[in-house]
Amino acid sequence: MEKPVEQIEPPDTHHLLAAQGWLELGNIIEAEGELDEIAPQLRDQPAVLSVRYEVSAKAKKWDVAAEIAGRLVKLKPDQLSGWIGQAYATRRKSGGGIADAKRILTEAETKFPGEYLVRYNLACYECQLGNLKEAMKWLEKAIAAGGKKEIQTMALDDPDLKPLWREIAKI
Repeated sequence: MEKPVEQIEPPDTHHLLAAQGWLELGNIIEAEGELDEIAPQLRDQPAVLSVRYEVSAKAKKWDVAAEIAGRLVKLKPDQLSGWIGQAYATRRKSGGGIADAKRILTEAETKFPGEYLVRYNLACYECQLGNLKEAMKWLEKAIAAGGKKEIQTMALDDPDLKPLWREIAKI
């Protein structure tokens, strides 16, 4: 049984906002400190977990980030950010990798079929796995969902898609 989302109130909201502020300033140590001040019973709330994920990702603590994103997916399966975060961290965590990240986003694509970012990242993963034709298919789907100019510009600057840059430039 999923526990209900509790309302976060002062002083915990102050700590959460302060953590976000420190994160924006690039100070992950202070951000983590503010998150640790939040009442223990509220630390598993989606808003708190989202900031904690960002702190972990900025600190390149990928094992922790993947775990947090996994909890976010369970708590809020209808929010794309958890799925993207879980795939991103899983790709980088110890024992993870591109194939595991691809599995996460393949599932997410069934839940968010119109989201260009899922398709774009699947193109990146397929490209990195050496599946260039499949990567182009996903990239074309991303372009259809997100707009040609924006996606093409992003793709031509993405080292994950470097093997396809010539073909992308022709689109």
